[in-house]
Amino acid sequence: MTGSRGDLLAGVDHLAALEDLGRRQVNYSAAEVREPAWNFDAHRRSLGSEEPGPPEPGGVWETACRLVRDYEFAVPRRIRAIYRRDSPLLGRDMLLEGAFYGLRFHMGVRVTEVLDESSPERVWGWSYETLEGHIERGKMSYLVIKHPTSGRVEFLVSGYSQHSPGLAPLTRLGWAAFGRSTQLRFYRHCAARMDRLVTESLEGRAPGPAREADSVVLAPSGMVAHRFGGVHLRLDHPG
Repeated sequence: MTGSRGDLLAGVDHLAALEDLGRRQVNYSAAEVREPAWNFDAHRRSLGSEEPGPPEPGGVWETACRLVRDYEFAVPRRIRAIYRRDSPLLGRDMLLEGAFYGLRFHMGVRVTEVLDESSPERVWGWSYETLEGHIERGKMSYLVIKHPTSGRVEFLVSGYSQHSPGLAPLTRLGWAAFGRSTQLRFYRHCAARMDRLVTESLEGRAPGPAREADSVVLAPSGMVAHRFGGVHLRLDHPG
């Protein structure tokens, strides 16, 4: 499905927004990351099984990898993303729109790592890091893992994060009250959505077509507009 400039995320010139992300840097240093100031998370979800050994063509592992590549696991009522279709995965800038009780937070991330390993488990996935202006600081990884001995395939969401020190007082208060619980719930919902999408895709019910304009994709695909798309308070790069 195609569209014109500005109709992927309400009120956003998607080309200008992605060009702006290219000028932003990762908003933290790995040397800063340590407990207890940072949260460390890992959430696993079994997606099914294949025969032991390498991944089966068109099987659970390959299907899950395709869904992870296209950011289909995101829960659309909570998070959406735009990115250039023709951009390589490694180095890809993504503008995320997080929805929370009438607020929309627009925040940038950059894919800084693509993992492709075959020993001992077969692992594929990628990680993004937060850019200047993001409400958080940190890194998130989304991996699909096949255990060759058992044939079990799982989805792993992991990472580390903390809220940005540049938050406005009201936003900081909201994060203190709801941020951590919302974050953990997001991980669980992403994993549950991945499980459902893998099952549906293997049954021939893959996600619907992506909305796209000017070679910019809105993910996840098959979405409809927010019910009250024009009624919200938008915070661009609030960190």
